Amino acid sequence: MTDPQMKRDAEELSAIVVDCGYRLHVEVGPGLLESVYEAVLAKMLEGHGLRVRRQVPIPVRLMGLTFDEGFRADLVVDEALLIELKSVEQFASVHAKQVLTYLRLMNLPLGLLINFGAPTFKEGVKRIVNHHHDIATSRLRINRGPE
Repeated sequence: MTDPQMKRDAEELSAIVVDCGYRLHVEVGPGLLESVYEAVLAKMLEGHGLRVRRQVPIPVRLMGLTFDEGFRADLVVDEALLIELKSVEQFASVHAKQVLTYLRLMNLPLGLLINFGAPTFKEGVKRIVNHHHDIATSRLRINRGPE
């Protein structure tokens, strides 16, 4: 286990999450509720010395008003990485848009969308980058700024 005081960047965190998510998908497979995958994945990440918050409120600010009950992120890891979990047969296009919205509202650089209902883990994981240039190129890069 690494030193919990050491600050990891979003890329390091995502590598740990992908490893844990893969192990969970192989061990358990599809069919459970999202809340079960969320609880187990959170415990696995905590076992790596990471700080994990579950069901994190995401305030929405519109027209000078703030609404704290707007959205909830499934997991936020070390205040640097957002994880949205699904347990569906396949992603809908709205799922990636949901993660990007959360990233924008929380001003986070990177999010992972993980679907434990997919036949393979590779088909069920997507990286979503929020307009940050210090994040490595990914297969799914939404809101791409000038290079």
